[in-house]
Amino acid sequence: MSVSPIVIIGAGGFGREVLALIRDINHKQDTWCPLGFVDDDKTLWGTHLCELPVLGGLDWLAAQNGGVNAAMGIGNPQIRSMLVDAITPHVSSFPTLIHPSVIASRYVRIGTGTIITAGNILTTQVEIGQFVLLNLSCTVGHDSTIGHFSTLSPGVNVSGNVHIGEGCDIGTAGAQIPGVTVGDWSIIGAGAVVTNDLPANCTAVGVPARVIKRREPGWHLIQ
Repeated sequence: MSVSPIVIIGAGGFGREVLALIRDINHKQDTWCPLGFVDDDKTLWGTHLCELPVLGGLDWLAAQNGGVNAAMGIGNPQIRSMLVDAITPHVSSFPTLIHPSVIASRYVRIGTGTIITAGNILTTQVEIGQFVLLNLSCTVGHDSTIGHFSTLSPGVNVSGNVHIGEGCDIGTAGAQIPGVTVGDWSIIGAGAVVTNDLPANCTAVGVPARVIKRREPGWHLIQ
């Protein structure tokens, strides 16, 4: 079986974790040939991280004329969504990467470019959008949905019938009780427990989670 070339967008901590994920996938079945990292930090160009080079920035990627696949090693939903728009014309595809340890029923649907790291458990009738990040050891209960570009940090627990909107950033060890909705592009603090619906474009923290900040719609489109 032939392997496909892939680059990792972002040379930060999560980018290196994506490399580890790819290597774990390859350990089970040789699938990907990781070429290196793409990062616009010029001080990293030509250096090596985890035995792979930092190849250059987005200009390097554009010069490949769509000859490589790309994995988004970016944890921040806002930055990830902007980069996907910029990168799409220059890559072959954005593969969906799922760690071999993930437990998921056959009734789970997962979108393009989503990355699911080690230890996640997804039960039944779960829908995960495109370019979602599920970090280490999250759980997603029955009939729940997670919108495009959202990030679940390590140890997040999503109960049944929960709707997490597009571009949400759920902090480490956060919990959503059954049936709640988190509006698009909201930020939920680490350890927060969402017991009631939360609006779009807010920041909420605490137990129970309470809104401490509201943003204008479209805030995530501003660089």
